[in-house]
Amino acid sequence: MAGRGGLLMLENFIGGKFLPCSSYLDSYDPSTGEVYCRVPNSGKEEVDAAVEAARAAFPGWSSRSPQERSQVLQRLADLLEQSLEELAQAESKDQGKTVTLARTMDIPRAVQNFRFFASSILHHTSECTQMDHLGCLHYTVRAPAGIGVPPGVVNIVFGTGPRVGEALVSHPEVPLISFTGSQPTAERITQLSAPHCKKLSLELGGKNPAIIFEDANLAECIPTTVRSSFANQGEICLCTSRIFVQKRIYSEFLKRFVEATRMWKVGIPSDPSADMGALISKAHLEKVRSYIKKARMEGAQILCGEGVDKLNLPPRNQGGYFMLPTVITDVKDESCCMKEEIFGPVTCVVPFDSEEEVIQRANNVKYGLAATVWSGNVGRVHRVAKKLQSGLVWTNCWLIRELNLPFGGMKSSGVGREGAKDSYEFFTEVKTITVKH
Repeated sequence: MAGRGGLLMLENFIGGKFLPCSSYLDSYDPSTGEVYCRVPNSGKEEVDAAVEAARAAFPGWSSRSPQERSQVLQRLADLLEQSLEELAQAESKDQGKTVTLARTMDIPRAVQNFRFFASSILHHTSECTQMDHLGCLHYTVRAPAGIGVPPGVVNIVFGTGPRVGEALVSHPEVPLISFTGSQPTAERITQLSAPHCKKLSLELGGKNPAIIFEDANLAECIPTTVRSSFANQGEICLCTSRIFVQKRIYSEFLKRFVEATRMWKVGIPSDPSADMGALISKAHLEKVRSYIKKARMEGAQILCGEGVDKLNLPPRNQGGYFMLPTVITDVKDESCCMKEEIFGPVTCVVPFDSEEEVIQRANNVKYGLAATVWSGNVGRVHRVAKKLQSGLVWTNCWLIRELNLPFGGMKSSGVGREGAKDSYEFFTEVKTITVKH
């Protein structure tokens, strides 16, 4: 709805109704740096109302047949598809990404997720065993742990982490938490939820390596690795931020990679030719830039991007949170740029000698979300993939997903997995029933 000065005013969605809030926060358009929207600054009162609405809706929704719930999810997918352009424009304006990326990846992927789980819900089976000598039959059933779209099934409460987030995760009537974000926030969620023994699914950060062996097909590897490093301004947890290149091809790769990176266009989100838009916020832009300053202080070289090349933007977008894709080299493995998640359009390129060496170096971070391996040697691909401490390993490709298979990270990259079977098990509670006849 429109508010003062023509600004968009968002409202919470609780119990099937849009409800105003007594306090609001400014939300900025990353491409201009200007306030374009006001968001509810909710707190415990709004969380309590949302939990109560969910509890009231739970019995009716959870008792619906899988076929009925599947139809609801398919209808949601239809509505998303019908509003694809409107949603893509909104996502771009809120997050700073290009409209093209939102139009071709974000919204279609949301549609795909709803359709996948609408189908998946129809095909789950339960376990059953017999103990004939005791005249007993054992079987399992799964009861929903949370709820799903009539009034109260989905509730949306806006606000900050310290106010609304803490009230939500510590609420005794919220049985499980699925969170995507930073490790420090996940640590706080774990602390607050521990007294209630809540189930947690935590998808956290990554410091994802790309390992490029001397027999890699560089014609495919280089454009894909540029995309895996800088897609969505590097603000994807699966983006590549450490590139290990075997020494024999290091110089050639670096030259071609920098050339390809310089072709990666930064522009306003509405520009259909732009490959990158703006970063999410001014504070995050400054954080990303601070890593480049640290790299320079450590003696690293910035081969292209921030502080090296000129960024051209229209006058209206001069205050936006843009930066060029940046390539760092001559950087040590102990550098913060090689250890910490930057979550921006910054990647480091370093050489390596042997397979054993690069596996050890790739694993030498606290994260373990994703990795990519480039080689024409099938045996090597399987060996390396098996030894990498990553929840996902792509070989000779990037970001190809199969929703039936588990998604998630090792070490500090998270707890739990998502996917057809894993999500089904996480969002339900299993019960074993024994019947003696």
